[in-house]
Amino acid sequence: MIRILTAAALLASLAACNTVEGIGRDLSAGGAAISGVSYDARHRPRPVQTQQPYYYY
Repeated sequence: MIRILTAAALLASLAACNTVEGIGRDLSAGGAAISGVSYDARHRPRPVQTQQPYYYY
């Protein structure tokens, strides 16, 4: 049963792309999205830390 479901999921994902070129575009778009997020995370300005008093209430 699990093999049938796995095969069906694989065929459905391949049918969405239609061609090898479509698969390449999908993978490229996914890679670009990951790269964009990692770039934003690396270059986001860090928040300014304010000095806390040496005593606490």
